[in-house]
Amino acid sequence: MSEKKIHEDQKYIVGLVKNNAFIIKAIYDKFVPKVINYIKQNRGGEDDAKDVIQETLITIYNQATKDRLELTCPFDAYFFLLCKRKWLNELKKRVNKEVTINDEVLYKDDDAPELAFETYLYGEKESLFTEMFQKIGDACKELLQATFKIKSMEEVASSLGVTYAYARKKKSLCIGKLTELIKASPKFNQLNS
Repeated sequence: MSEKKIHEDQKYIVGLVKNNAFIIKAIYDKFVPKVINYIKQNRGGEDDAKDVIQETLITIYNQATKDRLELTCPFDAYFFLLCKRKWLNELKKRVNKEVTINDEVLYKDDDAPELAFETYLYGEKESLFTEMFQKIGDACKELLQATFKIKSMEEVASSLGVTYAYARKKKSLCIGKLTELIKASPKFNQLNS
């Protein structure tokens, strides 16, 4: 079984992660007009399109920085399918109906639908985590945010002015509560089905 080859358009992912103004401008010049046109033709406006594009770029950035996203298809197809999926989900929320997503293949032997779906799922899971994180208490938020930034529990405990044993126990309880909230969400079952 052969490894999938990284596509030359990986440069767009790398440029986005490095905040390269030239690459970001190239993305807006080459790929954004197609998305704006699609959204305008499908019950949306330019502001809707800009929101979808911004959210999509943030999702790609987050996945690339946290999970090392490797593009094995043209960026055009990948980006367009992600934006299309996000827009159709937005329409579904607005009209409270199911919207069919037809991920037509834009290139022969294209990985774009699969990669776009993985990134979309990543963004939805991140969104669910953020939504549920806001529902836990302030003390839990503060402790967990400290553990995201500081790797050593001794340093976390010291920065919060609590004992190491208390910080470990409280972290365990907070993660348990957050996990419980996430799993109780109807969105969790949709994402894992």
